[in-house]
Amino acid sequence: MVIIDDHPLFRQGLKDLIAMASERLVVVGEADNGKDGLELVRRLKPTLVLLDLHMKGISGLDTLRELKAVYPGITTIMVTVSDDAENLTAALRAGADGYLLKDMAPEALLASILKTSETGVMTLSDNLVNLLVVSLREDLLSKTKETAKLTPQEFNVLAHLKEGKSNKQIARDLDIAEGTVKIHVKRILKKINVNSRTQAAVWAVGNI
Repeated sequence: MVIIDDHPLFRQGLKDLIAMASERLVVVGEADNGKDGLELVRRLKPTLVLLDLHMKGISGLDTLRELKAVYPGITTIMVTVSDDAENLTAALRAGADGYLLKDMAPEALLASILKTSETGVMTLSDNLVNLLVVSLREDLLSKTKETAKLTPQEFNVLAHLKEGKSNKQIARDLDIAEGTVKIHVKRILKKINVNSRTQAAVWAVGNI
């Protein structure tokens, strides 16, 4: 894992926290700005990046966009003080795999990081879920369940997406192949006109 954050005390705190899960996560590098962080990722090729939103030089959002453009398979979690709806939605649209607030309890922060790194399930700080729903509701509800024309199986998959389950978990629950789940998810996103699993989950709140 690589940590990109311009606050040295917070980086140290994160490293101390991660040390509690040393058998599951290992910090291989850290940087205090986006430019150096991108170089670290290029050189070390981590599977997980923890990224601050507001940094000097290249912003966290621009760093995130660059990471996802060059290394789309790297799990990237924003860890920030910002609970602003615009920042949240911008990060998710740029491909963030999680958005966590720095004022979370340490145990909850660590649990969320582990959940995303190990299962691929997106995690948000609890108090951001309603913020996200309100922020995206107007756009996401433009497609109703009637106009989306989802099949019964697609509704089943969407219901599991709403619960934050991974493709593997959905496949097990519905007794279908994981590859089939991926196909259903792709079709669902297209039919309801959204770009991510999180947006699909928000759409599901108002439609199923």
